Amino acid sequence: MPKGEVAERQFIRFSRLQRILHICMIVSFMCLALTGLTLKFSYTKWAAVLSHLLGGFENAGYIHRSAAVVMFGVFITHLVDLYKLKKREHASWRVLLLGPGSMIPNRRDLAEFVGTLKWFVGRGERPAYGRWTYWEKFDYFAVFWGIAVIGSTGLTLWFPVLFTRFLPGSFLNVATIIHSDEGLLATGFIFTVHFFNTHLRPEKFPMDITVFTGRMELEELKRDKPREYEALVASGELEEKMEEAYPAIVTRTIRAFAWGALAVGFSIVLWIIYAMLFAYR
Repeated sequence: MPKGEVAERQFIRFSRLQRILHICMIVSFMCLALTGLTLKFSYTKWAAVLSHLLGGFENAGYIHRSAAVVMFGVFITHLVDLYKLKKREHASWRVLLLGPGSMIPNRRDLAEFVGTLKWFVGRGERPAYGRWTYWEKFDYFAVFWGIAVIGSTGLTLWFPVLFTRFLPGSFLNVATIIHSDEGLLATGFIFTVHFFNTHLRPEKFPMDITVFTGRMELEELKRDKPREYEALVASGELEEKMEEAYPAIVTRTIRAFAWGALAVGFSIVLWIIYAMLFAYR
């Protein structure tokens, strides 16, 4: 397709709720990363300047906790949506969790991982990926791990009196370390590995806005998800999952938001590298 031309109809990959949740997660995670890192690296010049722009360290704390509430809301809403998906499209939890559209890693993902490594070095063909690739599943469960670990320790620090009723006071020190270091790890992962998987791979560079529009061109589906495309054609479900593309003004607005998020994310990575290499205490 010529550059700048918009396809008449595109494949619907994500629902409206999924796209809204992802946008809410982006905004809340950005707020959590910015406010959390200003505290972790408060002795650096950039953290002091950023905290001043945020209204001071105390105000940054209010923003941090508000963003955490949004993140918990996103997580709970996603779990409820999974339950509704199970009732609507699957006969049992086993089919949802272990069926062909499952996000849980399986043997095929391992085979595709090995096949991808061979493809990288010219020793084989590119694997025929299905709806979810192994790296998408890895990214997905990284969020589950992050919310479980960072979220639980964050709640402990937010409500110390409540949690020390049944936990030793020394656990607050442990929770502080875990919350800080896991937050740093999550931030580094999202703004490097996830950004690469999503936007910087050669076939996606410089920007993939599918998760924002929910749509992808049919040729892109054939190239990136050939196994899913073949299954949809065989079942006769492809046509019902096609809709008209958004107008150009909508995609330009989405790209502006996505570029802004990328810029903030890469800036945070640079700030972390500077703090760790030249100013760490």
